Amino acid sequence: MHTLSLAQKVGLLTGATFWTTPACVPIGLRSMALADGPAGVRGVRWDAADPSVCFPSPTALGASWDVEMARAYGRALGAEARRKGVHVVLAPTLNVIRTPFGGRAFECYSEDPTLIGAIGAAVVAGMQELGVAATVKHYVANDSETDRYTVDVRMDERTLREVYLAPFETVVREARPWAVMAAYNAVDGITLTEHPLLDAPLRTEWGFDGLIMSDWRATRSTVESARAGLDLAMPGPISPWGAALVAAVERGEVDEATIDRKVAHLLELAERVGALGTAADKPLADLAPAGYAADVAAYAAVSGTVLLANDGALPLAAPALRRVLIVGEAAAAPRFQGGGSAEVMPAGVVSPVDAIRAALPEVCEVVYVPGTHGDTDLEPLPLDLAGGADGIELTWLDQAGAEVHRERRSSTKLVYLGPDVPAGATSCRIEWDFTADEPGAWQLGFIGCGYFELSVDGAQVLAEQASAAHEGPGAELFNGPSRAVTREVRDGEPVRMRLDHTFGQLGVSVTLGARRPRMDAGEERDLLRREAAACDVAIVVVSTDRASESEGVDRGTLALPGDQDDVVSLVAGHAPSTVAVVCSGAPVALPWRDEVSAILVAWFGGQAVGPALADVIVGHREPRGRLPMSWPADDGVPVHQVAPTDGRLDYAEGLHVGYRAWLKEGREPAWAFGHGLGYTTWELSDVEVDANGHAGDAGANVFVTARNTGDRPGRTVIQVYLARPDSAHDRPVRWLAGFAAVDQDAGATATHHIRLPTRAFQHWSETTRSWQLEPGQFEVQVGTSATAIHHRRIVAVHEKTNTLQPD
Repeated sequence: MHTLSLAQKVGLLTGATFWTTPACVPIGLRSMALADGPAGVRGVRWDAADPSVCFPSPTALGASWDVEMARAYGRALGAEARRKGVHVVLAPTLNVIRTPFGGRAFECYSEDPTLIGAIGAAVVAGMQELGVAATVKHYVANDSETDRYTVDVRMDERTLREVYLAPFETVVREARPWAVMAAYNAVDGITLTEHPLLDAPLRTEWGFDGLIMSDWRATRSTVESARAGLDLAMPGPISPWGAALVAAVERGEVDEATIDRKVAHLLELAERVGALGTAADKPLADLAPAGYAADVAAYAAVSGTVLLANDGALPLAAPALRRVLIVGEAAAAPRFQGGGSAEVMPAGVVSPVDAIRAALPEVCEVVYVPGTHGDTDLEPLPLDLAGGADGIELTWLDQAGAEVHRERRSSTKLVYLGPDVPAGATSCRIEWDFTADEPGAWQLGFIGCGYFELSVDGAQVLAEQASAAHEGPGAELFNGPSRAVTREVRDGEPVRMRLDHTFGQLGVSVTLGARRPRMDAGEERDLLRREAAACDVAIVVVSTDRASESEGVDRGTLALPGDQDDVVSLVAGHAPSTVAVVCSGAPVALPWRDEVSAILVAWFGGQAVGPALADVIVGHREPRGRLPMSWPADDGVPVHQVAPTDGRLDYAEGLHVGYRAWLKEGREPAWAFGHGLGYTTWELSDVEVDANGHAGDAGANVFVTARNTGDRPGRTVIQVYLARPDSAHDRPVRWLAGFAAVDQDAGATATHHIRLPTRAFQHWSETTRSWQLEPGQFEVQVGTSATAIHHRRIVAVHEKTNTLQPD
């Protein structure tokens, strides 16, 4: 490093492009590739020609309560990164689901800091086993979307330490991530890319020795951000650093030793991911076999599936079934991933309709009726209806309309971020031949932002400037509206389509879309009634849509979009048994919950959502998930506020987030944190707590005997909470301190150990600015959810020795 000039060193501290860091040949530094990756690794190009494995949403992984599953999920992300040439994955997200109204909650693990920390640490460890850097984000308090670029989050120091910093502390101490991302928002008036929190507690107390990068375009100053702990401004090549930072160093406003530390952190990261020197990576095939990532995605989808309610309808008695009705647009076109920067393009997704049909015996007739009209978006146009193998024709044009480049694309979703756009191009023309596979009134159009002109068979039918419904970073890329025209089409009739698009500086993000012909709504309801009455069981799949749950915008209501609630009630009122399947990234209101026989939460299940659901519904697999957040009945949640007032968002609820807030108010949600059913039953007994005065971080050890009292193998999650009703300090009614996900055969009995770290008993003192252990008694509570407590034991903190002891 000391062979480099100041300008060369500073030049390393801003991205070379949108997704890469600079190389420096004289010191053997190669460029590093970065890519989003909370639920799949996109790669430096967002290109259907190079598909990515799409994993279940992080909320689904949190619902597994399974650290071994999380480690496999991390390894699979690492394998995908290695396959795509990515050195640094921008995941996992360790933010807290403070309220279900947070629009990006699907990208987080839980509302509880202990569960987030355990799952997050396992993901990081798994990813880095393959030599790929994990980037824990978004540090810190980036828990909602409204004004996310500028919102100033205010909370007391104890809440910051015990709730919002706690998952980051666990992951840094236990998994030692190689990178951290500083968030867009501010805390206590200071934007995170300039915040003292980047140094303390992150580096000085927790021992973080990796690189701190900014969220994309979150670096908004030269001197302040350079003096703070930030190491890398992303993206590039334009940033507030560069020549302005060189000048600031030369003026003495920033110490050159500070620059050297940042470069050292960058070089350390490069060495860890194999981008420095000549060390060769271990072959990927030696670390993860072919198909490993897809297999993990499939297993994770089952592991996260939560059975909320069941009157015995599940698993289906498949051999006896003769007619099954499947309802819902989401059953044929599932919403399998959240919207925004976490999106990837998988090679394929098997729908629940196709998967359930394949899982049932041939003698069982499966009838599908779309029924719902919940999605206001067009569906992505299948490639086989848009020219098939010949694909679509894409022509890039300059400002004068002259051709810059021409290519054929085998995808109807086109994403070209700024650097990927051919030089000189300011607009593009997309041409394709639409061929209907059924006659009727088709809606044909597109999803995207910018100026568009749509032509059908040579006639212009639409010319419009389309804008996102909200502002914010990346909104024009991730949140474009749908625009369509209706065209009556004969079966097999080709229709020549053309879309001219003038785009902005961020690039192109356009999805060609269509919506199939539908019968009259009244006629379709009549059909539903007849089919429901004629079936043995009805399965209704409901979901959120891109407008109601996506990065960049918070949720205005937890209600399902469109008429989905009415359709579920209609079907349940006529079918002998109705199973409801919910595809969402976070809770939605289910007003018909007492009308149906069973409710499954599939989350955003990734590319394997269909087969995973089919396996659970027919009983080939156990629904293994438990809720990682409280599930309310309606919009009346204890913590609701996501919109700042005069730029400030006060976390007035303090420590009382999620189930803690429900308990404090003495109310119960529809289903409590930790709740979930399986296909067998359990008994917990013989609870013992060992806290023999160990010093340091020994904490306490809890031993619980679990017996599978049912007639088939199954899984349960033993949850251990602490309570301190007589505390001198404000505390939650109870808080999660440890857990164990256990699998046992029918009739099997086993004793399980759950370790409770000393930190679980401690509180943060704003007076001493340190962790303290309050003398007196703590209640150790063992159960299967935040409200289902089966056993209680007492341990005490000895006043003189400040150690935990049996009471």
